Amino acid sequence: MKVTILGSGASSGVPVIGCDCAVCTSKNPKNKRMRVSVHVEIGNTGILIDTSPDMRQQVLANHIRKVDAVLYTHEHGDHSHGIDDLRGFNFLNQASIPAYGDARTLDLLKQRFSYIFAPPKPEFGWFRASLTAHPVQSMQRFSVKKVKVLPFSQIHGKITTMGYRIGDFAYSTDLNALDDAAFVALRNLDLWVVDCQGYEPSFSHSHLTQTVSWIKRLQPKRAILTHMGHDMDYEKLKAELPPHIEPGYDGLQITL
Repeated sequence: MKVTILGSGASSGVPVIGCDCAVCTSKNPKNKRMRVSVHVEIGNTGILIDTSPDMRQQVLANHIRKVDAVLYTHEHGDHSHGIDDLRGFNFLNQASIPAYGDARTLDLLKQRFSYIFAPPKPEFGWFRASLTAHPVQSMQRFSVKKVKVLPFSQIHGKITTMGYRIGDFAYSTDLNALDDAAFVALRNLDLWVVDCQGYEPSFSHSHLTQTVSWIKRLQPKRAILTHMGHDMDYEKLKAELPPHIEPGYDGLQITL
């Protein structure tokens, strides 16, 4: 399995428009963060988690050629508004792409992007993105081709988001609390990519102290922080963390 961090930034990305802080003006490329997304490759199966507004740049920069399914964590714009650029993968696949998420998320995406979820018309060419919705429920496994995926609910302020476990890898962005079922889903991981927006608490995102406490409880072999804001300097944060916990960065690849 190969996991590629396509984007590691909070909803505004880093640098933030109009900001001259030390992180936003940093020359370190690991402080340049597009909006969060990951790509998972297992054999000849490619799975994209979320379609960030930066998706086109992300897939080109990381030479992503295979997307057999999209898993949506939730409907917020920083996780979904690159959806139109999926049409390149429709053309490569010559097929509509399965989209998985909870019913609420998929219903909201259908309202915003009804043309994408309409029946495809391949006889006219793949001139628009085409997705086929597959609602999933927390803690009920489903398959992408032969790859088993376990979704689990997470608390994100006033809504819930979906985390996903694929083999011994799990992805948890946009959350500020986990329930008992999620802690069960997250046991015995080799890799956990997890939300850590900043140093200070937030009503809808995890912060450094809380995220580290979850990692201590679950003890994954390796943990990578994502959805980081512009108060998180890569080198400073890395120096503060033990070796098995590290800040993510755009383009980071992990092979399991």
